Amino acid sequence: MKNPGKYLGNELKYVEMVLNSENWSSTSGGWNKELESRFSKKFNTRYGVALNSGTSTLHAALEAAGVGPGDEVITPALTVMMDTTSVFHANAIPVYVDIDPDTFNVDVSDIAKKITPRTKAILVVALYGLPCDMDPIMELANKHDLVVIEDNAQCYLSKYKGRMTGSIGHMASYSFENTKHLSCGEGGIVITNNEKYAESVRKTGGHGFKNLKADEGRVRLNQDVFQDPDYKRHDVLGWNYRLPEINAAVALAQLERIEELIQLRIDSANIFLDVMKDYDFFIPQHIPDECTHSYYTLAVKYEGMEAIGVSWKELRDAYTRAGGDGFYGAWSVPYMEPMMINRAYVKRYPEIYSDLYYEEGLCPVAEEVQKKIMQFKTNYRSLDLAREKATIFRSVIEKLVSESDA
Repeated sequence: MKNPGKYLGNELKYVEMVLNSENWSSTSGGWNKELESRFSKKFNTRYGVALNSGTSTLHAALEAAGVGPGDEVITPALTVMMDTTSVFHANAIPVYVDIDPDTFNVDVSDIAKKITPRTKAILVVALYGLPCDMDPIMELANKHDLVVIEDNAQCYLSKYKGRMTGSIGHMASYSFENTKHLSCGEGGIVITNNEKYAESVRKTGGHGFKNLKADEGRVRLNQDVFQDPDYKRHDVLGWNYRLPEINAAVALAQLERIEELIQLRIDSANIFLDVMKDYDFFIPQHIPDECTHSYYTLAVKYEGMEAIGVSWKELRDAYTRAGGDGFYGAWSVPYMEPMMINRAYVKRYPEIYSDLYYEEGLCPVAEEVQKKIMQFKTNYRSLDLAREKATIFRSVIEKLVSESDA
């Protein structure tokens, strides 16, 4: 059985409308504006700014937060590398905090320990679709006058104490990369209730055009003004992080089906969880009562080596040989990646980074949990296919358990 295609809504129709309009740039078209308006409304915020990736959104949010050379940004020790590199893009210093061994999200008590006079922002990650414990994080931020940025690249429509993730921190960053709940190949968006932050994000991502506003990303609305030789265009330093209109059109069509797409992931995760509940060596990511989970992927800690003498890699090999989809390991903790070990970041800003070192053992819980995590895919567009793969997985586990008992 084959997984159905991802783009089953209005994607093709909207792309054809973009091509026929010849307004293919976000500087003059309206698809970005429509996407931003509908997305921010869906996530209970006032402003949305679409950009070309979930990494540029992080960088632009850090710039909007006033993060600059030598500032410190607190970031989790279990997450993608881009949460680190975006901090370096802002010429700031990543400060890693350990994780809760059950939720895999940041340990709030460790955040409190890592705050210094140089701390400017807290970058929290809703890992795999599970919100962080936001109330105490916001209390710390308010106490120390820090900006909280939610990295919700993997977390769509999840709720924390009845509130929508993305509407709790000062800003939130989402990714539209190909594997995400909502995808258009590449892209992302920042949402916020703060007009100043939204305008700054837009200018950072739009070459610093002075006429960009919190709720308006088009710069060529008045051609008489824009084409005047005396017109001055740029009032801040910016990058080119703009989202093409074609991508915005695809993302908008995906947004129209976002509840359906998320429910498919939740249902797929539950199909595999139903298999795992019979084996205590699979320990699912703990979901606190006050949270809902949107399951970008299903993450579990695997203790099977101790329980049945089967290693992580042996189980994956057996599953794929039997026709399963396999599963994925968690990313290395960022500070153990080769770029960090060989200190490639130093050449970006030697005056700041020459004395900056990271070593193994910095966040021991994250380092230990990372080795055990299994990530099971949830992006099945057919639940029958998910059931087929889960059935294969069950048969593999039963066989391995039986062999271990023999």
